[in-house]
Amino acid sequence: MDSTRVTEHPTSHERRQPNAARPTAPADPRGALLRTPEPPVQGPPGLPTQGRPAAAPVSPGAGGMPVPDGQGPIGTPVPADAGAAATGTPAASGSPAGSQGPPAPSGGHGPTDAPAGSGPEHSQPAATESGPHRPRPAPEAVPSQPGAESIALQGSKDRRTGQIPAPGAPMPMRRDGDRLRFVGAATRRIARGIDLDEIVMGLCRATVPTFSDAILVYLRDPLPVGDERPTGPVVLRLRRTDRIPEDRDTEGFLLPGLQSEPDVGITAELCTVRPGGALNEVLRGVRPVFADAPAARAALPELIGDNLSVPSGQRAILAPLRGRRRVIGAALFLRRPDRPAFETDDLLVAAQLATHSALGIDKAVLYGREAYIADELQRTMLPETLPRPTGVRLASRYLPAAETARVGGDWYDAIPLPGSRVALVVGDVMGHSMTSAAIMGQLRTTAQTLAGLDLPPQEVLHHLDEQAQRLGTDRMATCLYAVYDPVAHRITIANAGHPPPVLLHLGGRAEVLRVPPGAPIGVGGVDFEAVELDAPAGATLLLYTDGLVESRLRDVWTGIEQLRERIAATAALTGPDHPPPLEALCDEVLDMLGPGDRDDDIALLAARFDGIAPSDVALWHLDPEDTAPGRARRLARKALSRWGLEELTDSLELLVSEVVTNAVRYASRPVTLRLLRTDVLRCEVADDVPQLPRLRQARATDEGGRGLYLVNKLARRWGATRLSTGKVVWFELNHD
Repeated sequence: MDSTRVTEHPTSHERRQPNAARPTAPADPRGALLRTPEPPVQGPPGLPTQGRPAAAPVSPGAGGMPVPDGQGPIGTPVPADAGAAATGTPAASGSPAGSQGPPAPSGGHGPTDAPAGSGPEHSQPAATESGPHRPRPAPEAVPSQPGAESIALQGSKDRRTGQIPAPGAPMPMRRDGDRLRFVGAATRRIARGIDLDEIVMGLCRATVPTFSDAILVYLRDPLPVGDERPTGPVVLRLRRTDRIPEDRDTEGFLLPGLQSEPDVGITAELCTVRPGGALNEVLRGVRPVFADAPAARAALPELIGDNLSVPSGQRAILAPLRGRRRVIGAALFLRRPDRPAFETDDLLVAAQLATHSALGIDKAVLYGREAYIADELQRTMLPETLPRPTGVRLASRYLPAAETARVGGDWYDAIPLPGSRVALVVGDVMGHSMTSAAIMGQLRTTAQTLAGLDLPPQEVLHHLDEQAQRLGTDRMATCLYAVYDPVAHRITIANAGHPPPVLLHLGGRAEVLRVPPGAPIGVGGVDFEAVELDAPAGATLLLYTDGLVESRLRDVWTGIEQLRERIAATAALTGPDHPPPLEALCDEVLDMLGPGDRDDDIALLAARFDGIAPSDVALWHLDPEDTAPGRARRLARKALSRWGLEELTDSLELLVSEVVTNAVRYASRPVTLRLLRTDVLRCEVADDVPQLPRLRQARATDEGGRGLYLVNKLARRWGATRLSTGKVVWFELNHD
């Protein structure tokens, strides 16, 4: 019988052969992290056991005779005839007492001539015994149980130094299974982070104090995003540090000056990686290295500066953080001198931590860029500021569906129209994604273009329907388009499958307007209908999307009724003669949303109708004759005298004469002249010619071409808008 046979951890589930020699472990140290430790296997009498308590229990020796256990501390070589169980050295099956075979090979490191128990602690072979199964030593960071002092004194000694760790200090990882469990728990904690700070914090919290006493994490500044190629030198910024708390640093060996925040006590917060330097070579190598390696010894001062000391020996690991494309930073793991130094297998642990952290940081940066693009897209698709048209005040709100989905298809808009009118638009594209936001932007641009043509509301919806069909077969949206005329105190509304608006009267009564529902935009072949309603001064019109009134907890009509009641209750707080402020009304409306009511994004547009009083309006029709400019000057002078604005007479007569002269020169129908007195004096001249006038610089020999130049110099604002029946040229003058 071969007396040199040893028993090791099996690497497969094959049945053991009783007389076949077991193969030795591979020389690659990574195999230690790839094997899962198995419990001891029952064998013939005479085989030793591992992890014995330090008390009186005995182990069966050769021939089944008991041999006293605990002849020396764990890891101390003892004679084979004194009991192989105390050292973990396998004895030959069936060999007489006192016989000793050649030393067992250390797991993953090849054969060695050292006595049994003097090699690395994770390289001892698994032993078998004939007695009952004995418990294995507890892994790292497992707290000691009450009443187990004798086991702690015998089994908790560090195998490298022979010292017992201080109470409460983390135990060093002794076996490959401990490292596997630690790597699994650490990577799960790192993977839970979504943004950059959470991932870096997860790395620090997972490694300190289980794997290291302190950690420094450096990241590139700025971090590259995706496939973009950064320009300029590589700069590393200290992103975060972590360490064992002060009350556990009893010896004072832990990096004096190292704090838990990167801007306290650290002199090298920024580090420029020099091309061809030692740090650049270590980062290009990608793999973690010990601090006592020649390359790392030259790279550390460049990374952390000269004022921060690093423990000597293999008590520091420098691990580059490599993302999908390039190295994005570095992590420095540190252990203080009173703790065991890192081992070769710890380089694999550091590599796993660095890889998972770098990939998580890459994803977090990409997610942050996507969220930034989504926010910018949504912000540019919605109006940055609302206009201030004559006779109406506006307020708006927009709420995304959730913090993680900040884009959607809801939009609102207010578009000034000729004749001091204003178009109020609110719409909702199906979904709340980037695609929905892009379609919303196209429809909103189309609506603005159609509004500039002064088309009726039903015609605007008809053209929007055609545009949605051109964008795709499944591009559907709801929309409500309303035009308010402050002079006539009327509003014209056309609806395309959108929830009806709510009108709050001055006395506090709130009603849901009855407008034709219509079909959504994108259905095609549908005729839209418009309705004209009264818009009394002091009334408030509220346009909204279905996210405000519809959710999983209520249907849309129940939500509309709750909205009407909420508006009426808010108006009752200010009294019947004072409508609620627009901004406060919008906030009160949004407060009706409960915790489970946010299923969709919300767009809200509120319009307070002030109107223009008939006494502040002057309207005339002028025949297209040569005498029209003179008559226009006389009418304008009389209107200013009636309003007490004689100081504007000279400017108004000059500008009216120039604009009317240009209109009657080409018009074939009567020209309309209208003056509006609000916070400014507005003059509008309309004719039946669609061509818009252009501002140009007249030459010295030209007899004309200076009318619009004078308007541009003297007027506060001016403009020209094409109508369905011609055009209108307007300008405004300030008055006290």
